[in-house]
Amino acid sequence: MVDRTPETTSARRAGGTGRSGVPGPARLRTGAGALVARVPGDWRYTLALFAGVKIVFGVLGVLALTAWDEVPGAPPADEADTRAQQQAISPRRWLSMWFAWDALIYDHLAREPLTGPWDDFAFPLLYPFLARPVAVLLGGDTALALLLVANVAFLLLLFYALRLGKIVLGDDRSARRFTRYLVLLPTAFLFQAALTESLFLCLAVAAFYYAERRRWLVVGLVGYFLGLSRSVGFLVALPLALVLLRQHRYRLGPRTLWTYLRSGWPLLLIPAGWLTFMAFCRWKGGDWFAYKHAQEKGWGISVQDPLRVMWHGLTGGDGRDAVRVWFAVAVLVVVLAGFRRIGLPYVVYAVLMVLAPLSMGPPVYKSLLRYLLAVFPVGLVLARWARNAGVDVWLSVSLALLQGVLFVVWLAYWTHFII
Repeated sequence: MVDRTPETTSARRAGGTGRSGVPGPARLRTGAGALVARVPGDWRYTLALFAGVKIVFGVLGVLALTAWDEVPGAPPADEADTRAQQQAISPRRWLSMWFAWDALIYDHLAREPLTGPWDDFAFPLLYPFLARPVAVLLGGDTALALLLVANVAFLLLLFYALRLGKIVLGDDRSARRFTRYLVLLPTAFLFQAALTESLFLCLAVAAFYYAERRRWLVVGLVGYFLGLSRSVGFLVALPLALVLLRQHRYRLGPRTLWTYLRSGWPLLLIPAGWLTFMAFCRWKGGDWFAYKHAQEKGWGISVQDPLRVMWHGLTGGDGRDAVRVWFAVAVLVVVLAGFRRIGLPYVVYAVLMVLAPLSMGPPVYKSLLRYLLAVFPVGLVLARWARNAGVDVWLSVSLALLQGVLFVVWLAYWTHFII
């Protein structure tokens, strides 16, 4: 006999119950909870962190740009065209704000036909070339493709950072702190921009993760693209080789030499990535060193003593350059102080990633804060130091406030402080 009492009818109109007796909305909540529960814990944390960062910076960016509209001299006169270029990228500010300077060049490279002459060799091509097939799927929108590639790399960076943190730091909590500190570093908002930061660091962290797991063929394959992504990529072969040596307790001899060669030969693929770009320069420009010559001609970059360049930045009279170099000094101090906590390979990697851009001479000052993002071991050290909950909170808040200030400054292109 069917129950047609008013209470039953109204309950069914409000959502009803299934055969299990669970109300409809409750079933939906239960189903959503079960779906979330099926997502592996590492991915849940990674996705939550990624989504939170995207929301915070999306809202903050639009508010900051709206506020800057009323400020005279923002952007500076020599960057007055930047807003117009961004408007050409997209009328939606939450999207176009991630394009400035190098990002606009990457958009050009992503659209440049390969069949014609090629005259821009100043930038490695992995990032814009990855955007090309994605742009085809997006109806030819290379700008959106560049952002998609950068942000997928950002998401994967967080995932690999969490996995690597568990190996190096030894527990889940420390690994999560490390991953969180990566997105709290002073200019970490650039991971979301149409730049190479997220792609390069994703490949570097992934290479270290697979090296720690002794999957050297995968290290070589990842390292090939790492070497193709930026001019400093091939240098990562050295600290990765130190991981291999550490796994065999740094023993040397005829027997261990064969072991190193048998396991570590894929490391040769890392410099092969950069050689591939040099071959492209030779093919399209007739010059194996077209990248070097383009850097010298366009920005006056030449290889110099990085320590001398650092000293020049600290004593050369420009306060903005001194601030940037002090950031580099602080990163070196933190990493060296944490030597025993993270190990030789990560310290060597960090030192290389600080000194390599400084070896390009004073022109690097304007972008030094951007290049320092590659020094991910600083996050490992901070995660070790911040085991106390109070220290963790204060450090996180301080880094978040500093990054927020630099993000707003970057949006206004004020004094070219970030890039």
